[in-house]
Amino acid sequence: MSRERVTACILAGGRGRRMGGIDKGLMLWHGRPLVEQLVEALSPQVDRIVINANRNQETYRRLGHSVIGDELAGYQGPLAGIAAGLAAAGGGLLAVLPCDAPNLPPDYIERLCAARRGAPIAVAHDGLRLQPVHALLPVDLLPELREFLAGGGRKVEAWYARQGFARADFSDRRETFFNLNRPEDRRLASLDAAGEHS
Repeated sequence: MSRERVTACILAGGRGRRMGGIDKGLMLWHGRPLVEQLVEALSPQVDRIVINANRNQETYRRLGHSVIGDELAGYQGPLAGIAAGLAAAGGGLLAVLPCDAPNLPPDYIERLCAARRGAPIAVAHDGLRLQPVHALLPVDLLPELREFLAGGGRKVEAWYARQGFARADFSDRRETFFNLNRPEDRRLASLDAAGEHS
């Protein structure tokens, strides 16, 4: 049975405050920008890719995919990027994921699709905790999300709970959720890239 059309939205619209304000999607890992590696991993799994970025949009466009900013000004968090992704997708399902988690498995989208089982949203779970910015949701939830945002809602899990969601089991692939989120991770990335070129 064929699945619904899936658009992937890479969330690269944050300020990167914990990383000193750098644009994390463009940070090097194994000598290449994180976002480039995600695009490579996602391309065989989805019908279309969009990148949610509020800075360096021309740099992101060089990857050959649509680049969209948040619908709300002022860096309002992941839900603002998810809303932009839903608006850009045009139909079907939207898979959202952060720009700084480079260990994407080849069955990432397949697992999320299989987990929905009638629930509107599938959210990845690593066996210990929910991973709320790794999710799959139908584009027709955009009006509900815009209403939530307009009312001041910003918590991703709170909005999911209002809609209902299923957990996608990634307990055997916890490395999927390793992300570069702290200055020491940035140093690790720099050392990694230097080692490859030494």
